[in-house]
Amino acid sequence: MARDFYDVLGVSRGASAEEIQQAYRNLARRHHPDVNKDPRAEERFKELGEAYSVLSDPGTRARYDRFGEDFRKVPEDWEERVGAGAGGGGRRVRVVRDFDDGTGGTGGAGVDFEDLFGSFFGAGGGGAGGVRMDVPGADQEAELPLTVEEAYRGGRRGLTLGGAEGQRSYEVDVPPGVTDGQRIRLAGQGGRGSGDGPAGDLFLRVRIEPHPRFRLDGRNIHVQLPVTPWEAALGASVPVPVPGGTAKVTVPAGSSSGRRLRLRGEGMPNPRGTAGDLYAEISVKVPPHPDDRERELFGKLAAASSFDPRRAS
Repeated sequence: MARDFYDVLGVSRGASAEEIQQAYRNLARRHHPDVNKDPRAEERFKELGEAYSVLSDPGTRARYDRFGEDFRKVPEDWEERVGAGAGGGGRRVRVVRDFDDGTGGTGGAGVDFEDLFGSFFGAGGGGAGGVRMDVPGADQEAELPLTVEEAYRGGRRGLTLGGAEGQRSYEVDVPPGVTDGQRIRLAGQGGRGSGDGPAGDLFLRVRIEPHPRFRLDGRNIHVQLPVTPWEAALGASVPVPVPGGTAKVTVPAGSSSGRRLRLRGEGMPNPRGTAGDLYAEISVKVPPHPDDRERELFGKLAAASSFDPRRAS
């Protein structure tokens, strides 16, 4: 039996959306494979992602609270279906028990579909037993990991997912500038419908992987910009890395470490609006092993300059 998603995140069943989000962020940071070298960290990280994807969506959370492990077998609009069926005469019928759960097997053992959908499908007639339901397949969700560069550029991306039916491969059109948590819909690629019901959709939730150089904040990108002492003191035009290659930025004279330079529109693209910005944070670097000439020049600078960074300005 799968672990309860609330237990996975360490929150109560009455936790608010903010509490769920905070719990996920704290645990995801602690168990991310790039940070935690425990061999089980990756599995734990994926478990956290699945729990958060379910509990962070109000509709999916409501189905999970109502049906537990069987929530994926229930169409998203089940409440509307039951409500509509309640006005259809209220005649109860027995629902065929070979309800397709979208994984290739038969389900329904953990959910009383007869009780849930009985009044709705009662209007279909046919008497007790052998009544066939045309039920749309359940929507499904999976994770789509992307590098910052892949999210920036977009394009075709192959993805293989495993399940009860075995592995399935997909070609996904990733739009340029997708953000972490954004969902990409693959119509008709979810759970199979029952009878003549259409298949559900597959939703791929984007997870942008940590990057050694870039840090994302929405569509804005933050990057460290190493500069030499003379570039920082005298000013210079230097290259700065961006996910699509390099850009040029002007370092103003007299810049110190920590100063941020903004490159408007050089952040993540936005197909529906304004692109994000790139923020380059200056980091002054000195030669780690100065040669004799460099030591001589630095010595002359020290003798000539009255600048004292420890003195209040």
